[in-house]
Amino acid sequence: MIRHEKLKKVIALTFVYITLILMYVPIIILIIYSFTESRTIGNWTGFSVQLYINMFEDPEIMGALTNSVIIALASSLLATAIGTFSAVGIYHLRKAPKVYMDTVSQITMVNADIVTGIAFMLFFLIIKVIPDGFGTLIIAHTIICIPYVIMSVTPRLTQLNPNLYEAGLDLGSPPIKTMLTVILPQLIPGMIAGFALSFTLSLDDFVITKFINGDVDTISTYLYTKIKVKGVQPELRAMSTVILLAIMLILVFINVYNKIKKNKTTSR
Repeated sequence: MIRHEKLKKVIALTFVYITLILMYVPIIILIIYSFTESRTIGNWTGFSVQLYINMFEDPEIMGALTNSVIIALASSLLATAIGTFSAVGIYHLRKAPKVYMDTVSQITMVNADIVTGIAFMLFFLIIKVIPDGFGTLIIAHTIICIPYVIMSVTPRLTQLNPNLYEAGLDLGSPPIKTMLTVILPQLIPGMIAGFALSFTLSLDDFVITKFINGDVDTISTYLYTKIKVKGVQPELRAMSTVILLAIMLILVFINVYNKIKKNKTTSR
């Protein structure tokens, strides 16, 4: 019996390690070859940061990167604000409406991207007030990111004292002030996690963006266009590495912040 359990553990660990290797080895290779000027991966021509210099001097790459960051920041902030208040509202609903709203709020998470992209395209064609570009992209990205914020904030709500809101009202605080000064500070870790998820989701979205981007190039649409025309440019290795490091820094910040917050809470 003990040997059987050990065998299952070894098989499970082996499967996990193989999966991690298949996931991360290509990324590591990409990072390594971003520090050489060779046009093809596998041909090391010596250490160099020229690809990074070329990337920052390329107006098209920097334009696409700037557009992506602006759209990701704007949509993530909006999604965090809307999603947080939505999570609070859904959490305090009765059982049947709560189940219904939970299901509806997750549609964009489980729906096929191409279906969502076509739906947005048709919607903005009918509602012609908003021209294709930054406006449509920010609205669409905000909508698809809101469920991830709700998903991140809801677990924090379940950990709160259910009488906290009523206690604030009993002490004479207006409902909005109670929400902003009593409830929201307790939800900050979930809000940060939701913001990070929204930012990364918006940054690398392609399918939905392609349908409604108009003349605005983001990282994903720029890569798609250039790879079709010129193939894989070496500078794209440097850009991918920069994006990866930026996302890693965000994840490290979130984990460190949550750990500090947890230590402060347990030390009280």
